[in-house]
Amino acid sequence: MFVSDFRKEFYEVVQSQRVLLFVASDVDALCACKILQALFQCDHVQYTLVPVSGWQELETGFLEHKEQFHYFILINCGANIDLLDILQPDEDAIFFVCDTHRPVNVVNVYNDAQIKLLIKQDDDLEVPAYDDIFRDEEEDEEHSGSESDNGSEPSEKRTRLEEEIVARTMKRRQRREWEAQRRDILFDYEQYEYHGTSSAMVMFDLAWMMSKDLNDMLWWAIVGLTDQWVQDKITQMKYVTDVGVLQRHVSRHNHRNEDEENALSVDCTRISFEYDLRLALYQHWSLHDSLCNTCYTAARFKLWSVHGQKRLQEFLADVGLPLKQVKQKFQSMDISLKENLREMIEESANKFGMKDMRVQTFSIHFGFKHKFLASDVVFATMSLMESPEKDSSGTDNFIQALDSLSRSNLDKLYHGLELAKKQLQATQQTIASCLCTNLVISQGPFLYCSLMEGTPDIALFSKPASLTLLSRHLLKSFVFSTKNRRCKLLPLVMAAPLSVEQGTVTVVGIPPETDGSDRKNFFGRAFEKAAESTNSRTLHNHFDLSVIELKAEDRSKFLDALVSLLS
Repeated sequence: MFVSDFRKEFYEVVQSQRVLLFVASDVDALCACKILQALFQCDHVQYTLVPVSGWQELETGFLEHKEQFHYFILINCGANIDLLDILQPDEDAIFFVCDTHRPVNVVNVYNDAQIKLLIKQDDDLEVPAYDDIFRDEEEDEEHSGSESDNGSEPSEKRTRLEEEIVARTMKRRQRREWEAQRRDILFDYEQYEYHGTSSAMVMFDLAWMMSKDLNDMLWWAIVGLTDQWVQDKITQMKYVTDVGVLQRHVSRHNHRNEDEENALSVDCTRISFEYDLRLALYQHWSLHDSLCNTCYTAARFKLWSVHGQKRLQEFLADVGLPLKQVKQKFQSMDISLKENLREMIEESANKFGMKDMRVQTFSIHFGFKHKFLASDVVFATMSLMESPEKDSSGTDNFIQALDSLSRSNLDKLYHGLELAKKQLQATQQTIASCLCTNLVISQGPFLYCSLMEGTPDIALFSKPASLTLLSRHLLKSFVFSTKNRRCKLLPLVMAAPLSVEQGTVTVVGIPPETDGSDRKNFFGRAFEKAAESTNSRTLHNHFDLSVIELKAEDRSKFLDALVSLLS
């Protein structure tokens, strides 16, 4: 059931309890977790934190801890699948689910006793009505008593029996019609997967309602929203609307009085709204590297070709930036060049067909020395979480990433930025090699690309978020590189080796890259159906249904089934 008053029905309920927090491995979930941790710290709420990267970890985590807890909070996991069916909890266990995954499973919506959804009702959820999908069993099993009075005539008996048979047949027919209609309603409702309001924003809203919101919490809400935007989980329209909401909070928290008395100390945190360049990590890198490794610019210049490299040189000449300046660290560039840099780049970008080179975003200053854009923090945290270092486990990476969001751990954030640069470079190099060797093939209803074992940096792309980001960027670049109009409108299925020993691959489905795209993904259901019809050995372990693990030997029959399904 949907919780209407988060404060009363959620926070005040768990405030006096010991709770278990399950947090998914994505940046938005981490930010929501940080806000909730800060609130719990204020009110001395005891909690245990368990990071989960998929359904299996959620199940084992629940089994380990279910004896000690009655209250469970799930962040960015659990809304889109029947939770009670998966976890089989006791009747007194209560789950609070704050999740961006849509559509929300109907059983979760209509379970009033155990499942409480911390989901904003203003997201257009379009949940089917209760009577359309649930029906009381008693209704169907009620048969009118077929025993008739012994005293009545045999002809009367026969007539009554005939009427009964007709009534029963009608009932069965109605039942069948209702079931067919229910299947259609559920199919329409569950067909597409998409994302709702950021969980970090939902948690910040709660803190704001209780007047416990701090600047740090506001920053985490901003990073959570930016994560959705960076990973293309929400539409541009939704992003701009949510930025407007957060902008009001930013001006409330960070307004500055000019007079000396109210000036803040040097090392304070201040957040400001920026209309900044759409270049990844450019303030912590060189401008040249950032232009080459940002998907937006690399795809539009077609940097994988010689002609594309020339166009980049022309662009820099048009902006009026000497190569010597562009190739050194941004921090070391001439101040005179940096003053109007954004306007200069935007002006030249318009000439080169890049109309939205600047985006609305936020930056944070820790004192005078450290300044980060929200997208910098997203890339850094994501890279820390999916770090391919051999000796680190998933939980270690999760804790590193969680720590990097605190202002007391700037060294971890800088380490994350270095990892993010490597990740972005590897992504662009892989895209260039895929496009130059024609690895992206049209399969009819979708494009297909498979990364081979032994590809450089393949270890970086065995994790779901990194592979999804690579797939999105590859599809964008392919759309700019292909001359075939039909191919520009196709979705992409991408496969990358997961484990050589077990012979498994990760498969990701990405919706078509069109301007008016509503970011809805139909691959989750399609993968399920294709696996079912061919008995392919798949594991649907990821919280995003459009990411699956598949046995490498079953790949060809799985793809054939997918082609015939979507044709």
